[in-house]
Amino acid sequence: MTNTPKILAFAGSTREASYNKKLVQIAAEGARTAGAEVTYVDLRDFPMPLFDEDLEAKEGIPANVKTFKQLMITHQGLLIAAPEYNSSITPILKNTIDWASRPEPGEPMLACFKDKVAILMSASPGALGGLRGLTHVRSILSSIGVLVLPDQKAIPKAYEAFDVDGRLKDSIQQSAVEQLGSKLTTVLAKLIV
Repeated sequence: MTNTPKILAFAGSTREASYNKKLVQIAAEGARTAGAEVTYVDLRDFPMPLFDEDLEAKEGIPANVKTFKQLMITHQGLLIAAPEYNSSITPILKNTIDWASRPEPGEPMLACFKDKVAILMSASPGALGGLRGLTHVRSILSSIGVLVLPDQKAIPKAYEAFDVDGRLKDSIQQSAVEQLGSKLTTVLAKLIV
């Protein structure tokens, strides 16, 4: 591959044994196999205060936000596994998006979201696999300039879907999630000039 796509992969969860952390790493492996350079990050490593414009005005943008934004800016693609909380987006993911959307002096609005391409996925103990939450995440990201590809995967009954190595027990599901990473890589390779 002449143009090596750079993809940032993360889950909208900080839980240590998160199903979504396992899920996004499967997609990340599919992207690597397809030729992408993938950076996996854990949002637990980027603690951010609850977004507050007064806090921002007094103290500026927190250091962890700046670091995370820089990661986003240096990657063209996003693989996001988004857990579903009460049929919607998780607070950690929404807070991360809200902070990352804040411009620093001299920086264009939404600099780390514009021209990004993303694929979404979810794993949930419920029967729909987090599908309802993905709708909200897709809407938010699309509204701030991210091209969210239509391909997505929702894994139901997540508590029994993964083996001890973090792979999906169902080989068809495993392959489908790997293909999400591969698809993002293929699309990005066509877009990178």
